[in-house]
Amino acid sequence: MCRNIRTLYNFDPPASDEEVQAAAIQFVRKISGFNKPSRSNVEPFERAVAEVTATSMRLLHELNTAAPPKNREVERAKARARAAQRFAA
Repeated sequence: MCRNIRTLYNFDPPASDEEVQAAAIQFVRKISGFNKPSRSNVEPFERAVAEVTATSMRLLHELNTAAPPKNREVERAKARARAAQRFAA
């Protein structure tokens, strides 16, 4: 489940609200064990997603680095190369 959570900090362009929320959903799914919560658990699940999203956004805005921003395409190519090497038959 959490394989979809990617590093969101220090990219150009910065992570979008949708990317941060998607990561928050994956995190809450992993912690709760629910891919889709039951009707009785929808409200706490959605509240947790909203809180994790807000906290993550605040963190991303407050972090500082001297490193240059990473390029998404370059990082994606590196990940593909690692996966190809890892899963080569």
